[in-house]
Amino acid sequence: MNRYLSTFIAVGLLSLAACKSGKNEFDTTGVFEADEVIVAAENAGRILQFDAKEGDSLAKDQVTVLIDPVGLELQKAQVDASMQALQEKTMDVRPQIKLLEEQLAVQQAQLNTLEKEKQRFSKLVQADAAPQKQLDDLLAQIDVLKQQQAVTKQQIAVQQQITGTQNRSILSEQKPLEKRAAQLQDQLARTQVKNPLAGILLTKYALAGEMTAPGKALYKVANLNTLTLRAYVSGAQLPTIRLNQVVKVMTDNGKGGYETHQGVISWISDKAEFTPKTIQTKDERANLVYAIKVQVKNNGYLKIGMYGECQF
Repeated sequence: MNRYLSTFIAVGLLSLAACKSGKNEFDTTGVFEADEVIVAAENAGRILQFDAKEGDSLAKDQVTVLIDPVGLELQKAQVDASMQALQEKTMDVRPQIKLLEEQLAVQQAQLNTLEKEKQRFSKLVQADAAPQKQLDDLLAQIDVLKQQQAVTKQQIAVQQQITGTQNRSILSEQKPLEKRAAQLQDQLARTQVKNPLAGILLTKYALAGEMTAPGKALYKVANLNTLTLRAYVSGAQLPTIRLNQVVKVMTDNGKGGYETHQGVISWISDKAEFTPKTIQTKDERANLVYAIKVQVKNNGYLKIGMYGECQF
């Protein structure tokens, strides 16, 4: 009995020793990274509000920074006033046209009366009841009245043409002003900086009260729900991997062990490069390696810059 017990203890000790001396096997190792977006100002001015803190979770299209819009508002008001002034400069031809049309109506009424008189005098002349001279004078009056009508119609047409030309010249300035107003409105909208993606604010480069300028960085944000493990494989390993391949990713758990994650190979470089000094591969003697990216869903413990080991 003691002999079997001694043998069991010996085997257990050998197994424990083997576990302690054994190493975790991995095919490659790399560093976790994320797609970081640097959000910059698009207008110059003083930052009125920037309350978000580093580490805060930001929603997509959330207004994060407010830049002083007063200067742009004044420019927009000036352009609006200029467009209003153009409308006041234009001539309203309707009152003048109305007077000429009333004059034309009076002339037409007089002409109608003379036409009736002409018919009556024509019958009297034919019956020798009236002299020819009276009919001739009446015909002359009709001709004069018709000429006056023609002149009045021509005045209406000329007045419309002149006024239309003047108004078109004035209103031709309106379209450039409308474009300028739209441009200023767009710039006003950009004084409210909207967060481009849902993620975590990593770094602030500006504070409320500071002056900013177009293109100046305000903060850096990244979506940390999924991190990318950037690693390198040797030419011998390259044929054993493929896109969308599910792999095992391991990270230190802080207790001397490893935490296992599931990853998916999302990118494989088509060009070889010399082995980076900080990167280990299974075959460290390889001079040329290929970069790969492994997408790993973050459980909250993965951090940018953390090392990870990958098994294919």
